[in-house]
Amino acid sequence: MKVAANIGECVGNTPLVRIDRLAKQWGVKAQILVKIGYMNPGGSYKDRIGLQLIQDAEEAGHLKPGGTIIECTSGNTGMGLALAAVSRGYRCVFVMPDKMSREKIDALRALGAEVIVTPTAVDKDDPRSYYSVAARLNEEIPNSWHSNQYENQSNPRAHYNSTGPEIWRDTEGKITAFVNGMGTGGTLSGVGRYLKEQNPDVKIVGVDPIGSMYFDKFHSDTDVKPKTYLVEGIGEDFYPSTMDMSLVDDILQIDDKTCFTVARKLARREGIFSGGSTGAAVWGALEYAKRNNLGPDDIVVTMACDHGLRYLSKVFNEQWLRENEMLESEYELEARQLLGTKQGSGPRRLVSVPATASAADALSLLKDHDVSQIPVVDADDEPIGSLQEAQLVALFVEHKDLSSVKVKDVMGPPFPVVSGATPLEEVARQLTRENPAVLVEDEGSYGIVTKYDLIAHIAR
Repeated sequence: MKVAANIGECVGNTPLVRIDRLAKQWGVKAQILVKIGYMNPGGSYKDRIGLQLIQDAEEAGHLKPGGTIIECTSGNTGMGLALAAVSRGYRCVFVMPDKMSREKIDALRALGAEVIVTPTAVDKDDPRSYYSVAARLNEEIPNSWHSNQYENQSNPRAHYNSTGPEIWRDTEGKITAFVNGMGTGGTLSGVGRYLKEQNPDVKIVGVDPIGSMYFDKFHSDTDVKPKTYLVEGIGEDFYPSTMDMSLVDDILQIDDKTCFTVARKLARREGIFSGGSTGAAVWGALEYAKRNNLGPDDIVVTMACDHGLRYLSKVFNEQWLRENEMLESEYELEARQLLGTKQGSGPRRLVSVPATASAADALSLLKDHDVSQIPVVDADDEPIGSLQEAQLVALFVEHKDLSSVKVKDVMGPPFPVVSGATPLEEVARQLTRENPAVLVEDEGSYGIVTKYDLIAHIAR
């Protein structure tokens, strides 16, 4: 029989899963692989550091039999510590900010831990902050040990010893970039150090929420004043020593709503049920691949940090999202994605009419393609005007000879042009009574979105 001696032996060796639907919608050609961290027994990749922190503390003599483990945590590190502590007989006291989900607090208490909730919107040095409260408890409780994931180098060591080697092994050393959210920096630093030792060309990319300090520090060496944000588990209001910025090649910045929206899309379209920090990480992987024009041979790896069951009252609760103005619009689709859903879509030339053509030619094109409007182009196929069937009908009513009237003499202004990444909500705003179509420029070519296309999408 193959039997684990304790739950700690079940930590690690989580799978990589390719996401295709979101990559296609993003227009990404690279392979985007998600390492499913929530398949660890405690439901997050922080199980790895919980085990490492305790093992190293025992070896160093910092944690003694019957001792109390104290940690300030967003929930996942606490869960990893609590699981490892159960089989060793340690007591756990965890301090958490009040923005964390109810599910995380209840889960820690279910494992026998004591949880103290503190205010989120206070400075790190404020005596009410979860950092300060944890430090105070360590001084007050006899035979206690503060694991301090923000300063303890066992944090990145856990990922250097396990997560990094697993990613290198499972990608057969072909990984192009590793992308992940930035909190304590343990994962990014541990994985990053291991991967760069194997291949210095592997890019290490962080994802930082607006309100955190990492993004500005990296790009402009500016220490911004941190602000409160809603996504849990990533971002910092100080610089932990467990974050090795020398390993980082780039940092992308993300807002709360995008974190939650991508997490929800990831569940609905890929079956990967995880939280807001995973939404941030996956968005970062897609954006990095897109911005750097990575190809089919490139491999970008990111993390599914923890399980979505911990966020049923927040990320996956439409009432909470609506109250916090974080619920994604029905028009979250990008313009290029709508083009891809149109019947008979695929690589095809935009139907247009030259400015030098006759009105009769334009009428034939409208009839042949069953459309009500058409862009007018110059000799280089660049849009310079538009023509609608109402204009041609007016010529007929005026008894004009359509074959003798040039398009350039009757055309109206050109349709608005938007990029392929333009949200459909913005496209919808530009579709008016006077303007029945919008041109979409994407990868050097044009497509067209009409009122009818939008109505058909809503109906679907």
